[in-house]
Amino acid sequence: MPRNTLWAKISALEFHQERIKEKRNVPLETFLKDLDRQESVLFNLQMAVQNCIDMAAYIVSEQQMGLAGSTNELFYLLEERGIIDPEMTERMVRAVGFRNFLVHEYGKIDLEIVFRAAHENLDDLMLFSIIVAERFG
Repeated sequence: MPRNTLWAKISALEFHQERIKEKRNVPLETFLKDLDRQESVLFNLQMAVQNCIDMAAYIVSEQQMGLAGSTNELFYLLEERGIIDPEMTERMVRAVGFRNFLVHEYGKIDLEIVFRAAHENLDDLMLFSIIVAERFG
């Protein structure tokens, strides 16, 4: 993935973040009754996390940090090299777990948790992209 692709991932993340912000800006009760809004937030959360995963994979590969045995390990490798701190690693690992839950539908999706994630955890993804841009952009 060339560096301009890294910037494309950052740009895509910003796009998905904006879409989430547009759709989350309602009371919980409204969100729970609006299937189109729910699907938009779910899809854009999934894509936002995927863009962070792609950025991490690019950095690990380009910097020859080794082979990650799992998606989560990408972020642990970044932490080992001092690129992200342990707190950011844990936030990203939780985001990956959330994405996996959405993608693979391991159980009934709790829309209240989705709503909360759209409000409380979105900034973690953007902070990760800022770190990437400052270090590798």
